Amino acid sequence: MKPILDWLDHRTGYRAIVHESLYENIPGGSRWRYVWGSTLVFVFFVQVVTGIFLWMAYSPSTQTAWESIYYLQYHVHGGWLLRGIHHYAAQIMMILMLLHVLQVIIDGAYKAPREVNFWFGLLLMLIVFGLGLTGYLLPWDQKGYWATKVATEIAGSVGREIPEMAVGGPDYGTQTLTRFFAIHAGVLPATLIGLLVVHLALFRKHGITAKLSGRREGFRQDFWPDQVLKDAVACLAVLLVIVFLSWQFRAELGAPADAAENYAAARPEWYFLFLFQFLKYFPGEYGKLIGAVVLPGLLVMFMFLMPFVGRSRTGHRLNIAFIALVMVGSGVLTLLALDEDYYAARVDRSQIAEVEAAFDQIAIDLRKNGQGSPYSDKEQTEQLAVFAGSDKAKNNILQDQLVRYQRYRTSENFISAVHAAEVEATRVKELAVEWDPQAEAYLPSIPPQGALALLRADPKTQGPKLFARYCASCHDYSGEGAEPVFTTIHPLAPETGEHVPNGAPNLYRFASREWLAGILDPDQVAKVHIDRNTWTVSDAPYYGNTNIADEEFGMVEFVQTDLADLDSQGKNKIRDIINALSADAKLPYQSELDKQAETSGQIAAGRAAFMEAFDSGACSDCHRWGDEIDDGGDGPDLTNYGSREWMMKMISNPEHIYGDHNDRMPAYDPPDNPSASQLSQEKIGLIVDWIRQDWPSSGDKGAAAVANKE
Repeated sequence: MKPILDWLDHRTGYRAIVHESLYENIPGGSRWRYVWGSTLVFVFFVQVVTGIFLWMAYSPSTQTAWESIYYLQYHVHGGWLLRGIHHYAAQIMMILMLLHVLQVIIDGAYKAPREVNFWFGLLLMLIVFGLGLTGYLLPWDQKGYWATKVATEIAGSVGREIPEMAVGGPDYGTQTLTRFFAIHAGVLPATLIGLLVVHLALFRKHGITAKLSGRREGFRQDFWPDQVLKDAVACLAVLLVIVFLSWQFRAELGAPADAAENYAAARPEWYFLFLFQFLKYFPGEYGKLIGAVVLPGLLVMFMFLMPFVGRSRTGHRLNIAFIALVMVGSGVLTLLALDEDYYAARVDRSQIAEVEAAFDQIAIDLRKNGQGSPYSDKEQTEQLAVFAGSDKAKNNILQDQLVRYQRYRTSENFISAVHAAEVEATRVKELAVEWDPQAEAYLPSIPPQGALALLRADPKTQGPKLFARYCASCHDYSGEGAEPVFTTIHPLAPETGEHVPNGAPNLYRFASREWLAGILDPDQVAKVHIDRNTWTVSDAPYYGNTNIADEEFGMVEFVQTDLADLDSQGKNKIRDIINALSADAKLPYQSELDKQAETSGQIAAGRAAFMEAFDSGACSDCHRWGDEIDDGGDGPDLTNYGSREWMMKMISNPEHIYGDHNDRMPAYDPPDNPSASQLSQEKIGLIVDWIRQDWPSSGDKGAAAVANKE
C-alpha cells in the first residue's frame, strides 16, 4: 500500500496538502466557540448534496413545479426526508450564520489584517439570504408564491425594472420559475463556492483570532485532532437536529399557486419576517423605499465599515453594541409580527367585550335608521365617540379596546386564511390520487394542465367561494353539519320596521328528504322570526322571507290549509311524495335510502299520491312532474326536481322553472341573452355540485394511504 501512496504523493503532493489542512496551529488550543464556521460549511455541503438530488426530481414550470415536488414528497420512498433535510438545513443555516457573524464581531476577527476576509464573509451572508429568498418560490405553492410576490414588490420601490427583470415580465409564470431556479441552483451556489474558497484561504492565511487569557495564554494546539473532533461533534449534532425536524415536522407543501386567488396570509419566511414587520412602520411608496432599501442598505454599509470603526477599543465596543442591537431588534420585530398574526388565538375576548357590544348596538341603529342614523358614514373611532356621548371615561375605554378589537379582527382574518389554505392543500392532495386496479394502489393522477386544474374544477373548494359571491346575499346555507356556514342578516325596513321580504330559502341539503319534509310542514313553510330588538329577520328556512309566502292560492296557503291536521293516511301520502320527489334529485348522500324506497314501492306510491287530491286539490293540479304528469298548472316544473340538470336550469334561468312565480331570482346565464350572463355553465355546475354535496371523494382514502406511506 505504501508504494501506491508514495506514487500518488509524488504525482499530487497530497501529503503536504493534508498536513497543511490539518496541522494548522491554534493559539490557546481547540475551543467549542470555533465550531460555527465549520458547521456552516457542513450545512452548505448538505444543501448542495440534497439540492442535487432535488434537482433530479424538479421540473420548473407552472404546470410541473408543484407537481414534481408533490410526487417527490408523497410518492417517492424517502422523498419527504430528502426535501425535509434541504428545507430545515436552510433554516438552520440562517441561525448558524448569525451566530458565526456574532462570534466574529465579538472576537474582533474583522480587524486588521482580516478586513478583506470579513467583507467576503458579509458577501457570503447576503448570498445565503438570496438563496433563502429564491428557494422559497420553487415549490410553486400559495405560500411561497405570494410571499415572493411581496418581496419583489418591496424591491419594486427602487424601480419597476428590478422586479420585472426578476419575474421575467409583468406577471409570474414559467419564466419566473426558470429564472429563480437558475439563480437558486446555479448562480448563487457557484458564487458562494467561489467566495467561500477565497474566504477560507484568507482565513488560513491570517489564522484564528484567539481570545487568550489565563492558562490558555501561550498554550497551542493543532487543528487535528482536537478541533476536528469538536467540529465533527458539532456537525453531527446539527445534522441530528435537521433530521429530527424533518422527521417530526414534515416540510410544508401548500395548495398550487393561483394568481386568481389572493392569499390573505402571505408572509415571508421567518428570517425575513422582521423586515416585513419593519415595513409596517413606513407606509406609502416612499416609506417602503426607506424601510426596505435605504435603512437596510445603511445597516449593511455600516457593517462593511466595522473594520475601520473598530480600530479603537471604543469603536470595537460600538460595533458589538450595534450588532447586538440589530439582532435584538430583529428578534423583537419577528416576535411582534407573530404576535400580531396570532393575537386572536390568545386574546381574552372579555378585553374587547365592551367595544363589540357597542358595535352591535351601532349596527342595530344603522339598520333601524339607515342614512338617518348618527353613525352613518363615520369611521369606527367617530362612531364610538358618538356612542359614548359626553361620557369621556367610557369613550376612553372604548377607544382603547378599539385598538385591541382591530388587532383581533386582523389576526382572525389571518388565521382564517391560514386554515383555508391548509384545507385546500389537503384537498388537492386528495384529488391528486386515483385508485389503480391493476397496481391495487392509489397512484398520482394529475392532468396535463397541472394540479391547479384539479382545484379549480373541484366543487368542494370552489362551490362555497362562488356561493358566497353570488348567492349568500339572499340564501342561507346553515344547519347541523354544514361546512362552511353562510348566514345572511336581513334587516327590517329602516324607521318603519316593516317586514320587507328580501331573503330566500336555506339551501343546505336542498331537495333531501328532511328539506322537503320542512317545506311541506305547515309550521315551517312560512316560518319567519321578526326581531325588533336587533331590527332583523331570521329563522326563515323556506318561504317565510319571500313574496311567495303572500301569494293567494299559492304553495304556502296549500301547505298551511290542506296539509294541516292530516290523518295517518294523509301523512303516509306526504311521506311517499317526499321519498319519490327526493329520489328524483339523485343526491349522493341518500342513494341507499333511494334504493330502499324504490325496492319497497314507496317511490311508485309517491308518484300515485302526487295525483291524489287533498282538501282543495292534488299536487299535480299545479305542478308538472315528468311524462306521467305533464298537464300541471302554472306551478314550478318538478321534473327531475333537485337533480343537477334541474338546478343548473334553475340558476341559469329560473323563469324556465318558476315562470311568473319567480321571486327576484336573477337569471345567471340566460340562454337567449348571452350578454347578461354572470356565471358560466362550469361555475354554475360547481355551485350546484357543492349544494348537492356531489364531489370527488375516491381520493380521500388515497390521501390517507399516502399519509401512512410517509
